Amino acid sequence: MTALQEITTREAESASGPSRDWLHFAVRNKKLVIGTLIILLFLCIGVFGPLLARSGSAYDFVGPRMEPPSSEFWFGTTLFGQDIFAQFVYGVRNAFMVGLFGGGVAAIVGMVVGFLAGYRGGWVDEVLSMITNVVLVLPSLAVLIVVNAYLGIRSIPAQALFIGLTMWPWAARAIRAQTFSLRSRDFVDLARLSGSGTGRIIAREIAPNMSSYLVMMFILMFGGAILTAASLDFIGLGPTEGVSLGLMLQHASVNSALPLGLWWWFVPPGAAITALVGAMYVANVGLDEVFNPKLREM
Repeated sequence: MTALQEITTREAESASGPSRDWLHFAVRNKKLVIGTLIILLFLCIGVFGPLLARSGSAYDFVGPRMEPPSSEFWFGTTLFGQDIFAQFVYGVRNAFMVGLFGGGVAAIVGMVVGFLAGYRGGWVDEVLSMITNVVLVLPSLAVLIVVNAYLGIRSIPAQALFIGLTMWPWAARAIRAQTFSLRSRDFVDLARLSGSGTGRIIAREIAPNMSSYLVMMFILMFGGAILTAASLDFIGLGPTEGVSLGLMLQHASVNSALPLGLWWWFVPPGAAITALVGAMYVANVGLDEVFNPKLREM
């Protein structure tokens, strides 16, 4: 039995027997539990934090200048008297928006290209692989910088869309390889003989046997989208509308927060980006251990 057959058999058995239920191992995996809890913590901050922030714009001048953290201003104020906590919670919310939308676009494009190229083969595979390789060799950050310079990215959804359209190639190649191996399996041949079309076979026969891999792929692209957005924002090429963690770091850098000792201006967004993306990668490692019996911690 090949390694891929073992993976497929494992996923089928885990859905049918309580003794092999993946949830049993998921709740006992420390990496997955810790990573998930951190992600949920930031999700709660993004969802409910704005309810605790001061009303109005996050850039409103609401207090004294350079106020350190206090009971009134939980994260202090900026050089201009803006509430850093208000900026932080909206920045966390927009980070999830970028990750969800950008990672989702990359995942969808990567799955469509990878599934079609791997299942159809022939000239379809050659054309899609050529397009994938062309996009893959392009430096995504440089492309995004050029796009922003000529088109101007003024909103966070637009930024997430462009990020997603540059992140999909590596996922497409990995999915193509998995699909190429699965398309010769007996259950796929039976579905083909029964008259099922390409889309139906991919959706009902091939994709379910790659579900664990697809979930982990999306998590990686989710975190990658957040990091890319933060990089663009920090160098001043982010959206001009809205608040983001990267923009907070950029404003703190431009206004000399470090020399002035305003650590509360740049530490929260920097720590949030590190913790959120790090938690996603830790959770991804935990998922790999859950789905792979050889890596499970009993």
